[in-house]
Amino acid sequence: MQKILVANRGEIALRVMRTAREMGIKTVAVFSEADRNMPFVRFADEAICIGPAASAQSYLRIDKLLEAAKQTGADAIHPGYGFLSENADFSKAVSDAGLTFIGPSAYSINMMGNKISAKQAAKKFGVPMVPGTDEPIDDVQTAINIAKEVGFPILIKAAAGGGGKGMRVVENEAAFEEQMRMAQSEALSAFGNGDVFLERYVGAPKHIEIQLLGDQHGNYVYLFERECSIQRRHQKLIEEAPSSCITKDIRKAMGECAVAVAKACNYYGAGTVEFLVDEQLNFYFLEMNTRLQVEHCVTEMITGVDLVKEQINVARGQKLSFTQDDLKIQGHAIELRVCAEDPYNNFLPDTGKLALYQTPKGPGVRVDDGYEQGMDIPIFYDPMIAKLVVHGSTRDEAIQRLCRAIDEYYINGIQTTLPFGKWAVQTDAFRNGDFDTKFIDKYFKPEYLQESNPDAEVVAALLGSIIWEQEQKPLLATAQTNGSISNWKLRRN
Repeated sequence: MQKILVANRGEIALRVMRTAREMGIKTVAVFSEADRNMPFVRFADEAICIGPAASAQSYLRIDKLLEAAKQTGADAIHPGYGFLSENADFSKAVSDAGLTFIGPSAYSINMMGNKISAKQAAKKFGVPMVPGTDEPIDDVQTAINIAKEVGFPILIKAAAGGGGKGMRVVENEAAFEEQMRMAQSEALSAFGNGDVFLERYVGAPKHIEIQLLGDQHGNYVYLFERECSIQRRHQKLIEEAPSSCITKDIRKAMGECAVAVAKACNYYGAGTVEFLVDEQLNFYFLEMNTRLQVEHCVTEMITGVDLVKEQINVARGQKLSFTQDDLKIQGHAIELRVCAEDPYNNFLPDTGKLALYQTPKGPGVRVDDGYEQGMDIPIFYDPMIAKLVVHGSTRDEAIQRLCRAIDEYYINGIQTTLPFGKWAVQTDAFRNGDFDTKFIDKYFKPEYLQESNPDAEVVAALLGSIIWEQEQKPLLATAQTNGSISNWKLRRN
């Protein structure tokens, strides 16, 4: 493998390119017209524009990506995450073109990309499941009967896709038919597949995932867990490794289940198996992500393993260079997704220019970003602009380090999730590990971000007093001359 085309953009494109450069492998960037001046384009050894800003006309065009690989002589393609990273057709097209896809086979992506087939495969290996159906269902009355048997509230979920699309929580039978039709319609619109299935609704679970690696020789390891419960709109904001609530025995059981899921689809490369964990620490299979995760950084920080390097070596056909017994948890890591979103306004995406952009530094601080000061945040892509990752010898140290790093992270021109991150990790619920996927609903209000700073208040009061006095002097002089102000008023000022 001499040259890798990175079929992605922003921070993950840079992340992959840096490891490739360390390995002596050249890289090719592909970019849309909106990304022409992005750092990842300049960092690559070669770069090719593949179309307009819209993803459907650039980053999602398999034909343009393959043509770019052919033009530059790339012999491998890394998909990053998002875009085509979990597209089985893309994996197959890359292989059919005689190139190496740095990821799993089309077979594995197909099996795990559909939640129903993923559940069926995992079930054969005894992986715990949330009660529900493991086949698509389209007959409303049959679905209602199953829902009664499983018990309300029930969760209707799209078989394909994720991110909360095609998902409905139904509290009772009366609302079921309408909600099922809405879920099917949304799933069809979002994923081109209207299949849905049913699960018992686990009201306040933790969202915990296991990172794993497999090679093409049947070797597997799990690299422990990540806690991903702090989310908005079913999308993660804060992740940490390890989880503050998982015991050694549960960690081992979850890890072995994750490996079983990987074996069920002959998986190789880096992948993640996600679980729901209830208040009694019972865990249930949720889904498998057949790609590198956004939050892979916290796993790297606590294990010392470069997951991108391992992906590349596995794609080269090499065996894993370590075993499960070689892996140890080293300290604690936390990641905050720095998104161009307004936490004061329901985390709505924000756009604008990075008038000021300075990242934090110092011991145990890592920033994976894709923008620079003066750049515009485009409306065409995901609003995440960076990942702020910290590592400490203990969880408390990591929390304090994250707060310090947030204080040193200067961004002006847009609203970001930085103030929310600092507030969140200082709450009692987070510090005690007593939180779940409803954290924001339960604990957060925008007004909590209005920090009280006594020193700043004193300075503001003094400054206001000085300005007021300067504005009043001409008025006082005039009033004193014409006798229109009392002596009491003059003495008071």
